[in-house]
Amino acid sequence: MEPEEFDSDVLRQFVLAFKKGKLKPIVKSQPVPKNNKGPVKVVVGKTFDTIVMDPKNDVLIEFYAPWCGHCKKLEPVYTELGKKYKNEKNLIIAKMDATANDLTNDHYKVEGFPTIYFAPRDKKNNPIKFEGGDRDLEHLSKFIEEHATKLSRTKEEL
Repeated sequence: MEPEEFDSDVLRQFVLAFKKGKLKPIVKSQPVPKNNKGPVKVVVGKTFDTIVMDPKNDVLIEFYAPWCGHCKKLEPVYTELGKKYKNEKNLIIAKMDATANDLTNDHYKVEGFPTIYFAPRDKKNNPIKFEGGDRDLEHLSKFIEEHATKLSRTKEEL
């Protein structure tokens, strides 16, 4: 509730609307990006459900903080990862500034930065947290390939 003028009538209207289920939660969100065609999709509070929770796609999502040294170190690796999988139709590599956007899904817990989850297209409410591996191209790629539900299998050059 963010009323300009707080009084008993405003509070009464708010409580009645709440009881009727007519209130929408206020979600902290950066503006929705106008151009989101890069190798790594930018997710904000308002687009989390449409991008990450989309049942048509597997999504690897990094929750970061702009001031975090580990996140800054990961940025070029993560961009390279996005480029590596840019032709996969059912896989999205995404990132979200967790300090500027609310996370409205309780299945994605961010307790440190960066936090990386893989959200399989058929198990959005059971994401797999990336843990225990180096945050390099090799380990992140292996993590994706291990959990992806639908990757086009191209032969790698020897």
